[in-house]
Amino acid sequence: MSPPRAVLAVAVETPRHSAVGGLLDYLGEPSLAPGTLVRVPLGKREVAGIVWDRDPDAEPAPAETLRPLGAALDALPPLPADWRALVAFAAGYYQRGLGELALAVLPPELRKLDATQLARRLARLRKAEAAAGAQPVPAPPRPALTDEQAAALAALAGADRPLLLHGVTGSGKTEVYLRAAEAALAGGGQALVLVPEINLTPQLEARFAERFPGRRLVSLHSGLTPAQRLRHWLLAHLGLADLVLGTRLAVFAPLPRLALIVVDEEHDASFKQQEGARYSARDLAVWRAHQRRLPVILGSATPSLETWQHALQGRYRRLPLAARIGGGTMPAVRVLDMGLLPREAGKERVLAPALLAAIEQRLARGEQSLLLLNRRGYAPVLHCGACGWKSACPHCSAWRVFHKADRSLRCHHCGFAERVPRACPDCGNLDIAPLGRGTEKLQEQLAELLPQARVARIDADSTRAAGSLQAQLQAVHAGEVDLLVGTQMLAKGHDFRRVTLVAAVNPDAALFSSDFRGPERLFALLLQAAGRAGRDAAQAARSEMFVQTHHPQHPLFDALRRHDFAAFAAAQLGERRAAGLPPFAALALLRADARDADTARAFLQDAAHAVAADAAALGITLYPPVPPPLARLAGVERMQMLLECGSRTALQRLLAGWLPTLQAHRARHKGLLRWAVDVDPLGI
Repeated sequence: MSPPRAVLAVAVETPRHSAVGGLLDYLGEPSLAPGTLVRVPLGKREVAGIVWDRDPDAEPAPAETLRPLGAALDALPPLPADWRALVAFAAGYYQRGLGELALAVLPPELRKLDATQLARRLARLRKAEAAAGAQPVPAPPRPALTDEQAAALAALAGADRPLLLHGVTGSGKTEVYLRAAEAALAGGGQALVLVPEINLTPQLEARFAERFPGRRLVSLHSGLTPAQRLRHWLLAHLGLADLVLGTRLAVFAPLPRLALIVVDEEHDASFKQQEGARYSARDLAVWRAHQRRLPVILGSATPSLETWQHALQGRYRRLPLAARIGGGTMPAVRVLDMGLLPREAGKERVLAPALLAAIEQRLARGEQSLLLLNRRGYAPVLHCGACGWKSACPHCSAWRVFHKADRSLRCHHCGFAERVPRACPDCGNLDIAPLGRGTEKLQEQLAELLPQARVARIDADSTRAAGSLQAQLQAVHAGEVDLLVGTQMLAKGHDFRRVTLVAAVNPDAALFSSDFRGPERLFALLLQAAGRAGRDAAQAARSEMFVQTHHPQHPLFDALRRHDFAAFAAAQLGERRAAGLPPFAALALLRADARDADTARAFLQDAAHAVAADAAALGITLYPPVPPPLARLAGVERMQMLLECGSRTALQRLLAGWLPTLQAHRARHKGLLRWAVDVDPLGI
């Protein structure tokens, strides 16, 4: 007699708006719990799936029409109900397929294993963990808390809403994270700590490992090998890891004993996924904490204006850390008007005399200086003075950047690269020259200006090799570098004790960005960069930040001089309220990619026409389709259409009913490659 079969709902990795975009019904054992990983037939393939909670109102398909499940990977405990709720919420809010998101956030290696392979992996993992054991290790001495830190931790104990830990750079936010994690672990819980970038994970991981030597700590980020990521994910899911540190993908880690979530540098745009399911890990962390009724700490010296507005409204509780550890002062900000400097024919002004003199003073005292230029490469473009040729990318609407180290022209968007031509490709002129300046050129110019200085550069090019970033940072900490040149990856999270001078060489390009968030990002970058100076309280009084600009009267620099985030935020929020922009409105972008711009535009116009009446009734503004700043990428033409509404609920209602119809519109537009929706977009 064959065992009884039940109709089970299974999530598989299919797009939401495809013909099989929802949960699919299969026949399987009634004992299989929701959250169990399974293998299921889909067409002619066998794919990974997750048994899901069945909607009680949904009518199951007739059993005789259904196919049976394949193997159940029941050696792994089912993914818990709170994890499934998080995925379901994210899929609904960000308008993605449930199975598409659920399978995408699992380790890729896990989706490839069959039941036998997974059972063996788990057996080896448990055996290794049992052999390692938890050795009792005395806790290291802890630093004394400041009054502000103690007050923040006291507020954490009875938190009934998200906590904004608003601390100036060097105020000891990490110590608050460590103490909060200590309390969570002491109660038998797990702590999840999110950081915006991979390069910040190792140093924070080292701080936590030093503080909790007897605890199991794992990291989750895209820099791990597939095997490492699976191992760390399993340790988290099985409850064997006490601390999980990771980038945005770690927000989906299943944690059965979760008791605390920390989002460090919560303002950082890296927490927003830019491909596939475009979710915000910060916002999902807040939702997850609310769902589990546990504390969440959002830490930043420059909170996002959305978070700041929540704090002003009382939805979040602001916990200030206004003083630096040790009583050190913030660096004095000196804005240098580059327009007042005399111009010399044929010579490029690298540093203002005042900045050059200040760097020489640091060299004489054995201190370090950091120069920030948010543009890598040697020069952003090569140019022919005879015919006007420039090194455009043939596949993108962007210039190829000149990299002198390997004599290449490289597109930083699609990756297309080739050797620098010996002569102008258009007219044959041998005298083609670089225009502008990147970090590579700045490093070269500084070496010429200050031959006695040891100059190092840290950017995405110089840290490409495995372990190179850590090696270069170690050289800085060891005092083997006098001048450090770098991009924004140096502006946050690093504790350089010998740095007493920071300079922003050319921040003007971001002052007049077409993106309304441009000023917010620039202010955050400069204030975070300023915080790298004077971290040692003994040197803080003589620490300085220099800003070279042609617009010294810009109000952003006025707020920067005073380190006054609140005043800057008030001015920006006033402008956004008047313009009806976030956080006072909800936005969504419908994007379309095609081989030609007319096809993408026509698809968006067709989609807008179909929903115009419903949008008007809900108070939603549909703007005409326009190309994004990078209109062509890797040979694909891109267009986007903005939706704006004062009600987030109304916008969600429109999207939920509208997007499923767009597949029909797509069929009428030959040449359309793909379309996608971005809810709460950060780049417009």
